[in-house]
Order: sequence, then structure tokens, then C-alpha cells
Amino acid sequence: MVILGISAYYHDSAAAIFVDGKMVAAAAEERFTRQKHDNGFPVEACRYCMVEAHLSIKDVDDIVFYEKPLVKFERIIRTHISYAPKGLRTFLSSVPIWLKEKLNMRRTIEKEMNNAFGMKPRHISFCRHHTSHAAMTFFTSGMMSSAILVVDAVGENATTSIFRGERNRIILIEEQVFPHSIGLLYSAFTYYLGFIVNSDEYKVMGLAPYGDEKSDEYRHFVDVIENKLITILADGSIKLNEKYFSFMYADRMVCDKTWQELFGIPKRPHDAPIGSAHENLALAIQRVTEKIMLLLARRAKEITGEKNLCLSGGCALNCAVIGKIKESGLFENVYVPFAPGDDGAAIGCALYVQNKAHPENKTNVNPYLGPSYNNEQVESLLATEPVNYRYYDNYESLCQKVVHELGEGKIVGWYQGAMEFGPRALGNRSILADARVPDMKDKVNAKVKFRESFRPFAPAVLEEYANSVFEIADTAPYMMSTYNVREAGKIHFPAITHIDGTARVQTVSMSSNQRFYALLKFFHEMTGCPMLLNTSFNVMGEPIVCSPEDAVRTYMQSGIDILVINNYLITKQ
Repeated sequence: MVILGISAYYHDSAAAIFVDGKMVAAAAEERFTRQKHDNGFPVEACRYCMVEAHLSIKDVDDIVFYEKPLVKFERIIRTHISYAPKGLRTFLSSVPIWLKEKLNMRRTIEKEMNNAFGMKPRHISFCRHHTSHAAMTFFTSGMMSSAILVVDAVGENATTSIFRGERNRIILIEEQVFPHSIGLLYSAFTYYLGFIVNSDEYKVMGLAPYGDEKSDEYRHFVDVIENKLITILADGSIKLNEKYFSFMYADRMVCDKTWQELFGIPKRPHDAPIGSAHENLALAIQRVTEKIMLLLARRAKEITGEKNLCLSGGCALNCAVIGKIKESGLFENVYVPFAPGDDGAAIGCALYVQNKAHPENKTNVNPYLGPSYNNEQVESLLATEPVNYRYYDNYESLCQKVVHELGEGKIVGWYQGAMEFGPRALGNRSILADARVPDMKDKVNAKVKFRESFRPFAPAVLEEYANSVFEIADTAPYMMSTYNVREAGKIHFPAITHIDGTARVQTVSMSSNQRFYALLKFFHEMTGCPMLLNTSFNVMGEPIVCSPEDAVRTYMQSGIDILVINNYLITKQ
């Protein structure tokens, strides 16, 4: 049985293909179009999946879409009626698009597939949005049973859902519906702090630790959020005070003037400096979000009785929240997949259908699902570029050369094998540097990534040494949770220690990524340091590199010192 999962038309469109229960390929559309968070129909991602699986559309038994458009459209119509006459302009602009493309999604998928592949698919099915998220996390967790918590902006109606996962089944127990949304609440602050909604929420999280919890301003901000903007109930559900929000009927999150009166500071223009008030506001919404998510986790434990928790949805990308849930000890095991957002829902909806059709098949899914390129393809490209390059037929010799350069303070673009799926670089499309160098964080932010100075970097650490540096009792192969850095680690590894003493850890084992593990092991043997600073191979505003051409272009336009693609070590002329 061949199943093609698709997510599209909100953000982070993607495609994933299963063949006879095996995950063969998956990729986000942005990696091919080079448009960050591309929300168009994932034609190129589908094309890649077809090629990788050596199949055509006629071989696909079922194309699964990650949500139910008709249910979503009903909610949009109902919302606009509720808030009429507000939102008339957005209603008149959005409804024609829905009527033309989104409402009859079956016809749209048939049209897109016919245009791209010359043939209509034989069967199309639909999966509820939060069910897609739930399937992505539970069916990739390896757990036999679990509480499942899905929290995002909004699916069709649901904004927060609690499920129970049992073997091949996912059972909805409880949900909260639009407009009362933790994801949209957090996005409102993302907007007001001058960042881009559905893109820069992680910047708010990164900025938050710079706030001062002892300040009157911070306490005032928390008071406004908890007593005027929202009501937090004991079960973790929330009620938004709707008069302070406009996302329900307008194309902006809030009324700037009203929020200025509430908080006493104006909305920050996108390119304006960040001040202490912005830091305190970011900290306030982060702490309130952590409080709500802990209540939800407790509620999930209470109504399922499970010892395991799987999380998904966009809010599961808040790694500080995940760190707090792990610290709470509510669950023995807490799992977040490598792509909890809408891109991962393409895998999730396909997994859901796969498990219903063949419950006996236990699919093993890892994140290395994207394109790879052989050495002949790489050399053909390098011969046309203004670079110097050397081929190493011995991988050990290549690693020894690279770790020597890293030890000298060089920044390395590291490109190996199949591209990772999801928002994290996990050792195949990474920028690497020495975590011991005090000014390395500032150097990579300013000269390589071209991004804000407050943004932290993550460590990739040999799994067997992780607990000696971090307060970590589990493995963290997908870089989805923060952990406290031990006191000695804060001194010795300043480049990966955030201002609050935490780090978003990736543990690397031989089984999770053999080539990356070997590089880290060589670096440890040479320096005594079991980790490297690991950040995604891209510059701000661009997706992670996909092809060797992307890697070379990013290398030439940034302050990366050395580029390694497969067995080639590349330097600038």
C-alpha cells in the first residue's frame, strides 16, 4: 500500500510517502522553493517523494490531506457571522479564495497532481488537523500507550486537544475550541514584539530569559495577561478576553492602541531596537505559557492515567515549555517528535491512515528523510564554482582535518547524507563551531547567521557524555527540550549556554547518526570536549539548505570558514 501525506495552505507545506508500511521520504516545500515557511501546494516535495520511492501517481493508493477543509470553512463562516460587521473586508477577500481553491480540496488536489504529474490520483482522504498532529507524535514515539497533548493556533475548530494513544488507536478525550487558543495568544505577543507571526515565535522564547523576574514591570505584565487578557482555569483551558484581540475577524492579531494602553509600551516596529520592556514582556508571556502548559500536562495525566506523554502542534516547538514539563516529573517519559508543526502533520496524517489500514505494521520513522547527493554530483558542481576543494577517500582523515580546524576556532558548514525533516539541523545540514570559545555565539550570530544577538545556539553532544554536562536523565536526539547546564558546563561551554543557564540539547549516538557521531568522537579525542555548537545551515530568513548548490551559495555569502559536503573539504579562493 502506498500512502502520500500532504499538508498545505497554512504554513510549512510538506509531503511524505509510505510504501508498504515503510517511511520512504518526506520533505517540506520550502527546501525546494527556497521560500521560508512556504504554504503553497507542495508540488516539489511530492515530486521528490515520487522520485525517491520510484513511483508515479498511478501507484499511490491514497493521498491524505492533513485537515478537513469543509469543517474549517464552517468555522470561518461562523466566526465572521459572530463578529459581524467587524471583519467584512477580510471576509470578502478570503471567501473567494476558499471557494476557488480550499473548500473543494479534493478538486484542488486532483488539479495540482494532474498539472504536475499528468494524472489524477485514484483516491483522496482527509484527516482532522489535531489527529494528524497526534498521529505524528504517538506513532513515532515507540510507546505502546500514552497521553497525547496537541496545542497549536487552531486546526479546524480545536486549539488544544487531549488524546490517549493505545497501540494503533488514537482516542480523542477532550478539546478546547477557537478562539480560545494558547498558540494564538503567544502569536499575539510575537506580533506586538515586532516579530513575524507563524515564523518568529521562537524568537520570543529566546528573548524571554533576558527579562527580569524581580522587576515591577515584569510583574505588571504578568498581572495584565492573567487578569485582563485571559482567564486560566484549573484544567489548563483558557478563556481569551475577546475585546483585546482582533485575529478572529481581521488580518492583524490585536489592536495596537488598545494593547499600548494595557501594557504601557507601543508595539515594537520590526526593525526597532529591543529594550528591557520588550524583554520583560517576552518573559511574561513565556512564563504564563509555561504555567498553562503544565496545567494541561497535569490534566492529561489526570484523565488518561498514563505514565507517558507525547506532545505535538506548534506550541510543542517551545523547547523551554517542554523542559518545564520534563522537570515537573509528572510523566516518566515525555516525547516530542522531530517535526511537531504543520510540516510533520503530512507525516502524521499518512501514519494515521497507515495504522488504520495495517495496525500490525509498526513503522520506524527517523528524521533523515530528505534528498541526498552522491560524490559525483558534488564534484560536478564544485568544478564550476570559484572554490578550492579536496576529496578525502578516507572519512577518518576528513574528520581529523575538520576537528583540527574546529579546534582552531574555524566555523564549518557540515553537509552529509539525507536532509533532515523538520525545523532542527541534526547533523546533516548543520553549521558547527567550538562550544568552548567565549565569543563564538556572537561571531556566528553576526557574521554567519546575520541574526539578532540574543539568539542562543544549541549543543550537539555525545550521548554518553550528556549527563556530565547537562542535567539530563533521558536522550534528546531531536533537540526539542531545554536542560539546565551544570555549573562546570556554564564555565567551559559559554557558546551554547543561554543567559538563563539552559541549553537546547541534541544527544548524538552511533545509531542515530553514525557520521556525525564519528566527527564528535574525533573532536572529543582531540580536545577533551564532547560537543560542538550546532545550528542550522542557513542564514536568517532562508530555509535550511537542501541541495549542494544551496550549501555552496550560503557558504560563499556568509562568514563560514570551511564547507564540507560528503567527502569534500571546500575553501574559498
